[in-house]
Amino acid sequence: MTVKMNSSRRQFLGAMTMAAGAYIAPPALLSAQHAPAGRVAVGLCSEYNRHVVDVLSAMFDQLGGLEKLVRGKTVAIKLNMTGTPTMRLRYLQQGMTTWPHPQVVGALVHLLGRAGALRIRLLESALVTSEPLQQFMFAAGWMPGDFERAANRVEFENTNYLGSGKDYARFMVPHGGLLFTGYDLNHSYRDCDVFVSLAKLKEHTTTGVTLSMKNCFGITPCTIYGQDVPEDEPGLVPTGGRFLLHSGKRQPPKSAPPEVNLNAPKEDGYRVPRAVADLVAARPIHLAVVDGIYTMAGGETPNRHAAPIHPGLLVAGTNCVSTDAACMALMGFDPMADRGTPPFEKSDSTLRLAEQLGVGTRDLSRVDVAGTPIAKARFDFRRAWNTTV
Repeated sequence: MTVKMNSSRRQFLGAMTMAAGAYIAPPALLSAQHAPAGRVAVGLCSEYNRHVVDVLSAMFDQLGGLEKLVRGKTVAIKLNMTGTPTMRLRYLQQGMTTWPHPQVVGALVHLLGRAGALRIRLLESALVTSEPLQQFMFAAGWMPGDFERAANRVEFENTNYLGSGKDYARFMVPHGGLLFTGYDLNHSYRDCDVFVSLAKLKEHTTTGVTLSMKNCFGITPCTIYGQDVPEDEPGLVPTGGRFLLHSGKRQPPKSAPPEVNLNAPKEDGYRVPRAVADLVAARPIHLAVVDGIYTMAGGETPNRHAAPIHPGLLVAGTNCVSTDAACMALMGFDPMADRGTPPFEKSDSTLRLAEQLGVGTRDLSRVDVAGTPIAKARFDFRRAWNTTV
């Protein structure tokens, strides 16, 4: 199995460009003042209907417009379809609780196509399966044909294994990485000009929140970072979850970049946030979109403690850290919080770690928030959970 190096660092686009000074010092010494800020747009949208297109369109205009970002480009959208098609909270469709709603997916595809995207690729690492992503969608009641009709040249890829590629793409982490020096990923994350993270506005039992950055934890293929992978080369098909990244009880195949420190803590509250920060530094997000029209409180997947909620929000931004900081504030949390403070009771902050790597700032005093003010749109997740459960 061959692996090609991702040696050509794709040029960052417009407001998404990282400050050159962000990569001078080691991670622990980077100043938050040097981390770039990107504009964030907040929109109110009460239902999944035709207004989703209008609200997203206005938000993208507030960010400076999609056309200069995507015209003539290949755009990859990482979806957040965690779990299996049969996992549901209180019998609700996943788009109402755990996944971005298909109405939001279709609206985003339509707007990217209207802005001149040459090709749009929908990506997700479908859990424990090598079946086509369209089949995974069908099993959940989604209609992939709706996305294909939303724009010209819409494609799909299950990125949980080698897929349609001939090799894995290697992404090295600036500064040497916090957990691994680099990550081997499906070719689709290399063979694109613009990378979009489409996430759900949710809490997470391990990392406190799961937003545009944590969504990228799922770009790692389980043929390399899953359980029971071979010692020397990637597996042929995905097996199990990403327990290797959670627990560190073993290393990935020898063909993949090694862990930075074999003596580092093995707890997932240490490891997972660092893997997330590594990944968004190595594979930069150009556009972050977060669906919070309907979602859930009390975790990231259905459980007996979780509850469906209705914030009525859409969030988009040109910097994933700044976008997630705005999302945290909208959820009633302090984006400057760290371990021991809600929502990071059991983990280090993904935002702080990514900021440390120079990806972006979590300091909202430096972020231009357009659209609906955060104070007006705020929806307290913990209060809603306490009154719903």
